[in-house]
Amino acid sequence: MADGRRNSVRKPSRHARGASQDAPLLPFVLLSVGVLAFVLWPTIAILRESLYPDGSFSLACYEDLIVKNYGLIENSLFIGFWTTLFALAIGLCCALYVTHTDYRGKRVVLAVLMMTLISPPFMSSLSYIMLFGRRGLISWKLLGLHWNPYGPHGIILMESVGLASIAAFLIMAVLKGMDKDLETASLDLGAGKGATLTKITLPLARPGIVTAGLIVFIKSLSDFGTPIFIGGNYNVLATHAYTTAVGSYDLPKAAAISALLLLPALVAFVIYRRLMGNKSLFSVKPGGGASSKFGLPRALGTVIYLVVWSYVAFEIAKYGAIFCGAFVKTWGVDFSPTYRHMEALKIAKMGSLFRSLKYAFTAATAAGLMGVLMARYLGRSEGPLARMIDFVADLPFILPGPFFGIAYLLAFNWMPEAVLASGFLIVTNCVYRQLSIGIKSGISVMGQINPELEDAVRDQGGGPLTALRDVTIPLMAPAFAVSFINTFTFTMTTVGGIIFLITPYTKVMTAEMFEAIQSGDIGASSAMASVIVVVTMTVNLIFSRLVLGGKKREVQNVSSAKQS
Repeated sequence: MADGRRNSVRKPSRHARGASQDAPLLPFVLLSVGVLAFVLWPTIAILRESLYPDGSFSLACYEDLIVKNYGLIENSLFIGFWTTLFALAIGLCCALYVTHTDYRGKRVVLAVLMMTLISPPFMSSLSYIMLFGRRGLISWKLLGLHWNPYGPHGIILMESVGLASIAAFLIMAVLKGMDKDLETASLDLGAGKGATLTKITLPLARPGIVTAGLIVFIKSLSDFGTPIFIGGNYNVLATHAYTTAVGSYDLPKAAAISALLLLPALVAFVIYRRLMGNKSLFSVKPGGGASSKFGLPRALGTVIYLVVWSYVAFEIAKYGAIFCGAFVKTWGVDFSPTYRHMEALKIAKMGSLFRSLKYAFTAATAAGLMGVLMARYLGRSEGPLARMIDFVADLPFILPGPFFGIAYLLAFNWMPEAVLASGFLIVTNCVYRQLSIGIKSGISVMGQINPELEDAVRDQGGGPLTALRDVTIPLMAPAFAVSFINTFTFTMTTVGGIIFLITPYTKVMTAEMFEAIQSGDIGASSAMASVIVVVTMTVNLIFSRLVLGGKKREVQNVSSAKQS
């Protein structure tokens, strides 16, 4: 993944890098120390804890680890494989629907995909229980079925529909960026629509499909919420690591299980690198960006239409059930309208909501600024130190959430209680797990900035800091916005990595919701899920409009000025 994303952005040319090399090094040194301290050190700490459980070297935690947990490994791989397959199938259908058909309703499809993307990962489990549980609205109330909804089929279904949005957006981005003239040339040379799709379109979309497959597989491996809620007696490695750390508080054993969780993720990463080779993920080529004029074969188009709208209908039912669940007395028993769940939320849980917002704003701002500053150096450096820092910063992207959460618990549990109670570790964990996105976005934008602008500032008497403050950082606003929105959404909705770091003073809304689902309080869970989705989407829309909208207006003004 790290290497793939390194290839996914275009670095400035050597000439461009050579124009401005005297930027102040102190910020980069401080940021690099932070990456080593908050990414590399926790990774070492978790491995050390599993190998030195009592202060001396021992393989006791690893003895019979694979043999005893073979069933869990098999279950995790089974869930990960089928989830990846189904999520990719749904995501590819959605991407082709938006980019290669003239069907109506594309905005609805995109809105549903966006809503799925900003929802907490275990929200799907809540809706599954409400719709298909033993007292579910569809399975019991409407169809009168008496079936067992819990097990691997439920996990695969809900993880697939929940992660399909990530796959759809990644594949869509690649399809929009590819050269449409190749498809036109294929049709002009006599190839049919089916041959053009299989021999031109899908091979060009392979970087997006492979990357989406890796991300979905790792997210499925690290998801412990869905198996806990709807897995029944079906356990996976992530749930075992969670219960060992939180239930038994056996941290050396939890560290060893987490290390075991890392192995399939690394194998998937190696396969990803072999499949990707030197291919780029995102590359806008001549002819890219516009909608494709090449239509799909009629039969395939019909299948895609049915898959996409079945998915949209399922998602609308899912969110409809959650929003309705916040305003009925007892879901499955008494559907009388009530406002008591919202009242209870307003009285008891507002502190958690404001805490979530505070952490999310802090993490998003820090990740945006750090990503922009690090991109300034990493985008114009090719030395071994820069490559090492770039690789270490990418590590959290391939590390499962529970692994990184337990690693923080082991590495920083020596900190004073005042620091732990301030939420510092939660914010830091979220910042460094998403920092890579900010760096890659920043490097991508750096490639479009002429370094002679900084030289011009220095020629006028400005120092390196002045050039950085007045030229580089303002021009990097789009990269800052991408990083801010991504980190804000992640911090508002994540629970896998931070649940090990939460104290009674740092409870966030997702942790409250996680506990409410565990205790079977569907009304409170629905109210909290509704608030999280509405607040996250509102902040994203406002920030996008303020920053990206303003940037767009600037570009339009510049274009108008040039034309006049």
